[in-house]
Amino acid sequence: MSREKRKIDHIRHALSHPREQINHFDDIEIVHQSIPTLDWDELELNTEAGELLLSSPLFVNAMTGGGGKKTEEINRGLAEAAAETGIAMAVGSQMSALKNSEEMKSYQVVRKANPEGIVFANLGSEATLEHAERAVEMLEADAMQIHLNTMQELIMPEGDRDFRARLRNMEQIVSHLSVPVIVKEVGYGISMETASSLKDIGVRYIDVAGRGGTNFSKVENKRREQPLVDYENWGIPTPISILEVRNRYPESYTFASGGIRNGLDGAKSLILGAQMFGMAGGLLQVMVQDGKKALVKRINGVHHELKIAMMMLNARRPRELEGKAYILSGKTKEWIEQRI
Repeated sequence: MSREKRKIDHIRHALSHPREQINHFDDIEIVHQSIPTLDWDELELNTEAGELLLSSPLFVNAMTGGGGKKTEEINRGLAEAAAETGIAMAVGSQMSALKNSEEMKSYQVVRKANPEGIVFANLGSEATLEHAERAVEMLEADAMQIHLNTMQELIMPEGDRDFRARLRNMEQIVSHLSVPVIVKEVGYGISMETASSLKDIGVRYIDVAGRGGTNFSKVENKRREQPLVDYENWGIPTPISILEVRNRYPESYTFASGGIRNGLDGAKSLILGAQMFGMAGGLLQVMVQDGKKALVKRINGVHHELKIAMMMLNARRPRELEGKAYILSGKTKEWIEQRI
């Protein structure tokens, strides 16, 4: 199967499979505060994460590209919505465009539609430094995402099986690329042990991309003759992964994604120690089913939900949410008690 056909399959299956009934953000209860001291008009969404200066902690996380005209149109709509609402956007893996120049326009449309915005390039950990440089140049990107998707590859019928060079590839990219490098998962979460390994090779930006959103085990099982269903619950839930990374590598710039449904979940991720939070499948579904105008409305709604939490917790800026009082329950509490 061609990469282009596989990209379309991924979109179709990602939009059709049901989300997990249990979301571990529901295990986090924010402690209500009754006396806010701010004015709504004082609240600011501007965010700093290392070298990245952003107008919001929310970003459109990596989804698509490389699937011909269909993914070009999707990326145009996502980029136009990102431009209108002032949020950053990541593209899906650009390897297909590096191997087939005809696919470049399905990614470059993002920069054309959002010439002044923050755009993240994206490649897998099999990529070399040369690949990363070309991917950044393709988009005039402000940062580079390197995604870790070992479990997805193992379930994917035509996936990679040799991962010996992955850590060395990432170290080369982090050491020599001219823009910040964000290492991210694709729905399986980052453990504290993985965070230590990333720290050792100089990674400063980590997107935990935990379990709870698009389930790529389920997506790839849809494409297998004999599904590996036992691995459909594999991975670390997003809020737990944030706490694992912050415990082991607190000086990292931590991004949260995977199962974030709304601005309240985003606020919870910032309270746990993330600097930014990404949404992917939920925004893609709005874009595909209802169009760009509805997507802009949804993004503005997430911002409004986030600001309500900021007001209630007396946080003038998103970064001031970190460390606000919360209570853990359920499996999240059990995990943290055993691991941290």
